[in-house]
Amino acid sequence: MLGRISRLLKKNVAPLRHKTYFFSVNSKNSNPSLSLCRALSKLGFASRTQAQELIIRGEISVDGTVIRDPDMTVSPGSIICHKGKELFQADAAVVMLYKPKGVITSRKDEKDRPTVYSLLPPIYQSYHCVGRLDFATSGLLLLTNNTAISSWLTDPKNNVPRVYTVTVRGKMTEQDAEKMRNGIVDDDETLQASTVIVRKASGRESHLVLTLTQGKNREIRRLCKAVGHEVTRLKRVAFGGLTLGNLQPSGYCHLSDGELSEAFPGLSRSEARN
Repeated sequence: MLGRISRLLKKNVAPLRHKTYFFSVNSKNSNPSLSLCRALSKLGFASRTQAQELIIRGEISVDGTVIRDPDMTVSPGSIICHKGKELFQADAAVVMLYKPKGVITSRKDEKDRPTVYSLLPPIYQSYHCVGRLDFATSGLLLLTNNTAISSWLTDPKNNVPRVYTVTVRGKMTEQDAEKMRNGIVDDDETLQASTVIVRKASGRESHLVLTLTQGKNREIRRLCKAVGHEVTRLKRVAFGGLTLGNLQPSGYCHLSDGELSEAFPGLSRSEARN
């Protein structure tokens, strides 16, 4: 899966004995040690929450010793096993999901609402979401088992565009759109849209196409509220060069190496420099 990307990403990992390895917190750091919980996550074996539960239950051993402390530090050279079976770095993989409205981007919900993981088969249950879409937002959501990929995609320095179609109450003026493009301070945080296109505006509602290159909490809803408009419908239609295409709500597909490289050419360029 994603052969070339996986091979290139492995240049940034610190190898452990017998091919077991995990990503360091910072590849420039001379001490690439991680907590056991985070190491399991970076191996693509389990989410941090799942890893913590496995460790506490005594299912994880390091160098032959069962460990029950999720915060214990592990270093390159350690052998990490689950129920006696050595763990290996999973191949990098990315899944695209058409998240429907009314589903949360989380593994569990105290209100027992459906989660995105209820839409996916068991093989993808350990994947983590690349950013979030709130409960009332639909559209394109990426999940991956590789923290290096998700970190690159969500790093504001890389300016990866996310495109949304937005419906708001009332007439959105060009002046309102310009304010959102220039940036608005809300709760001591600067919110800013890269582009805002007003496709239709009337006294009842307006339709927009809006692009973000950063992932701040509920940013579009907060931007629109700041200029006097309530968002009534929000859908992510593109992430980088990816679009939903023929994917239907609740549908998902695995992205090939070629699809990922074409959609995010900067990701390939950054890997080539390593």
